[in-house]
Amino acid sequence: MCDQTLEYFLSLGQMKKRDAAAVSWSHAVNSRSRLAEALSGPTHMIEADIIVRGHDAKVPIMAHPPDTDSDITLREWLDGVKEHSKGIKLDFKSLEAVSPSLSLLEEVLTDTNRPVWVNADILPGPKGQANPLQPQAFLSAVTALHTKTVLSLGWTTGWTAGTENPGYSWDMVHEMEEMCRTLKHPVTFPVRAALLAQSFSQLSWLLQQSDRYSLTLWTGQNDEFTLQDLLPYRKTFDISRIYYDLPGTLRTELSAMQFH
Repeated sequence: MCDQTLEYFLSLGQMKKRDAAAVSWSHAVNSRSRLAEALSGPTHMIEADIIVRGHDAKVPIMAHPPDTDSDITLREWLDGVKEHSKGIKLDFKSLEAVSPSLSLLEEVLTDTNRPVWVNADILPGPKGQANPLQPQAFLSAVTALHTKTVLSLGWTTGWTAGTENPGYSWDMVHEMEEMCRTLKHPVTFPVRAALLAQSFSQLSWLLQQSDRYSLTLWTGQNDEFTLQDLLPYRKTFDISRIYYDLPGTLRTELSAMQFH
């Protein structure tokens, strides 16, 4: 199935055209106050991180390592979200959080039209230091979700100022595509914006392998890149196929550019 995220926001009148650059994001919504702020704000998608509480492996909570606790559980978070029309992106940092979280997701959010993205880094990428989640274990769990669910499947990456930063290699994109080829769900590949200029051939090939595939561009806090690094992607591909999870001004600038 192809990604229905844009259709959802278009149907609500929150977007005027099928342009993924128009989708806006709230990040690290891992507390009660951040959730209240995001739900009352203008963004389309709310992103949050899930771990299990240290002393109770059965309770998924909203936190990003190295944090080990939170003032809000996943159940409470989902209960808050379901009263609103926001899309959600749940970022998994450990395999142990996946199964109990997916059970809650299906129990609490019964509206299958709402955009639900589940994210994990499942392969090592350029300069990636963190351990990716075991890909087959993650995929076997999430593929049981409704086929409208967007699987956001990425690589661990690193980026260092003042040094050469290699892009996504052919081996990396081939391995990822092999894993995603037989999936029924839409898949978005979160890719680091600072690595795009040196990865155009590889990521172009990846996008061309299926109309179920999209890219989601993201950036680290101190990463350096320019608008020019992103333009070849904006020019080459349908504007519905690349999301820009980037600072608002940059995303707005890209959204204003028309090449098609």
